[in-house]
Amino acid sequence: MFKQDTIEVQRDCEAMLIPTGVKVSLQKGSLVYITQALGNSYTVYVNGNLARVAGKDGDALGMIIMDEPDINEMVGTLEDKIWELLKSCFDPEIPVNIVDLGLIYECKLDGASVEIKMTLTAPGCGMGPVLVAEVEQKIRMLKEVTDVKVELVFDPPWDRSMMTDVAKLQLGML
Repeated sequence: MFKQDTIEVQRDCEAMLIPTGVKVSLQKGSLVYITQALGNSYTVYVNGNLARVAGKDGDALGMIIMDEPDINEMVGTLEDKIWELLKSCFDPEIPVNIVDLGLIYECKLDGASVEIKMTLTAPGCGMGPVLVAEVEQKIRMLKEVTDVKVELVFDPPWDRSMMTDVAKLQLGML
């Protein structure tokens, strides 16, 4: 988590409200606090709400522009690349990637087709559709992939035992 003073937004930029996923515009001059900067996005606290700002708009917050490296240039198998992309997806309210949180239940490859089963930390999480869309969008960046299916499941229900030790350590649970 960031601990800093209020930041004045330096130019209009798009953001997404958490947990609804509704797109909003942060206006130049708005005052925000950055709560986290992970997974190629910034989470900001603004007017009593949390919002996600894409890393490409970091300059609007007076921060660096976060560009993602071209995953297609990464050395490794297609599966290696998929897991690397999944580790770049973060719940905007929890500073841990969705793999270490234990939200990815299955990743199957069939040629150029990818099927992923994932869950949420709570069934009522409003960020579910946003996280599913982010996972699908990131995997579609792979040139070797022709089809992606991301299924949101709730069986078995997620619990804290599904987190890696890395996640538990990051969250102060170890």
